[in-house]
Amino acid sequence: MLHLPPSLLHDTATATLAELSAAVRAEPSASVTVDASALQRFDSTALAVLLELRRATLQAGKTLVLQGVPQRLRDLAELYGIVELLPSAR
Repeated sequence: MLHLPPSLLHDTATATLAELSAAVRAEPSASVTVDASALQRFDSTALAVLLELRRATLQAGKTLVLQGVPQRLRDLAELYGIVELLPSAR
């Protein structure tokens, strides 16, 4: 399982994405779960990182599942009309 950091803003996005993308490539499972429960400080940059991570996951022939997504992040994804692109485990 991969984990998002407590803070995901513009200044940390590139490094976070690089780390998560490498972990996706190394993941032996066909399904990659990302735990977002630690995420406290974020803006729309977090959505951009998750969308890019989704693209990398699909490119690797895997599926992405999010868990522990903060309600504010869900609300932001709904506002941007991309909530269906970020599948959450219920």
